[in-house]
Amino acid sequence: MNIIRLLSVFLSFYLTGIPGYTQEKTKKSLFIIVDGISADVLERVHTPYIDLISGEGAYTRAFLGGEKGSYSESPTISAVGYNSLLTGTWSNKHNVWDNGIEAPNYYYWTIFRFLKEQYPEKNAAIFSTWLDNRTKLVGENLPQTGNLKLDFSFDGLELDTVNFPHEDEFYIQRIDEKVAARAALILKDEGPDLSWVYLQFTDNTGHQYGDGPENDQAIRVIDRQVGEIYNAVKYREQHFDEDWLVFVTTDHGRRVSDGKGHGGQSEREKTIWISTNLKKPNKYFYAQPAVVDILPSIADHMEIDIPREHQMELDGVSLLNDISISHPEATILGDELLVSWEPYHGEDTVKIWLVETNHFSYGGKDEYQLLGEVPILKRSHSVPLKKTKSKFFKVVIEGKHNSVNRWVNRD
Repeated sequence: MNIIRLLSVFLSFYLTGIPGYTQEKTKKSLFIIVDGISADVLERVHTPYIDLISGEGAYTRAFLGGEKGSYSESPTISAVGYNSLLTGTWSNKHNVWDNGIEAPNYYYWTIFRFLKEQYPEKNAAIFSTWLDNRTKLVGENLPQTGNLKLDFSFDGLELDTVNFPHEDEFYIQRIDEKVAARAALILKDEGPDLSWVYLQFTDNTGHQYGDGPENDQAIRVIDRQVGEIYNAVKYREQHFDEDWLVFVTTDHGRRVSDGKGHGGQSEREKTIWISTNLKKPNKYFYAQPAVVDILPSIADHMEIDIPREHQMELDGVSLLNDISISHPEATILGDELLVSWEPYHGEDTVKIWLVETNHFSYGGKDEYQLLGEVPILKRSHSVPLKKTKSKFFKVVIEGKHNSVNRWVNRD
């Protein structure tokens, strides 16, 4: 052991013995996506393990699919929902529109890339019933993602038709069991810093049976699997000096008529839910949050400093710690741009930034102009646009603790 390491160990033991000194726990995060469970169904079916997580923290309904009828409207389809969580943006940015995942825009980084860019020594893991989550959405080992490398992964069993023949109605449930068991084992033994677990069987039963007892039973099974995974987290917290943030959510709701399909913009298809062990969520948590809010929340917990050019593109707002503003709006009325927001701090100011380009979307840089700084409680600000003939604008409203953004098109 070299002298620097020796001194570090000695100092750690010395400080631990000082009354009132507490060593900061290692921050870790886990998010679990259970596919295709409508909020109303989850709230009706007995799910003791998801309820346990909510009881230790909080539960809320949320939404996905962007803003209906707006530039950010995104299909309520599985891969679209996953990538909205992973990138903190809607489809107009991350460019995933269906389960084909033809051309993701990797300039909008995933939470895994944000972690690895800042903390290359930290471990990341994916346990998934669908291989594409790792290879296409997260983009492991692709040059477009900076050759991002995960430390643990377990997926691809859906390609094994010998051990998991697809004519078996329950083959995805059997894969889910393997995925949950491996996730629980690695989480307990290795404690990766950031992990994603994806379980699918409830989507299969939803499509086949809709709002029926078969789907209810599948939810109870997947809840038990969530409990198995969460028990590993509790073990880590009890035996190691770790502070875990856990989110459990879903990727879309269901069709109103029968609970089978999805993809549209009905309220039931767009309404999802978030269960978390976060003990003190902020006020925004209960103000109709969205799936895109999970990325900035994990970043806050793990002290990931998102670069400013990426921060100005995020569509999500953190569900923990202080935030300044949420719910941005931007409208062009004649030759004026009207911007508004919901304030959370009465003594702050907000800065209004504007750019007429979208170079970020292909790896370039947008040169924002500062249009003004106004009291946050003003809630709105108007800006003249007479000097420009541009048809497209990106607006960023920046507060002390966070920023929010809108795109605007002039008719």
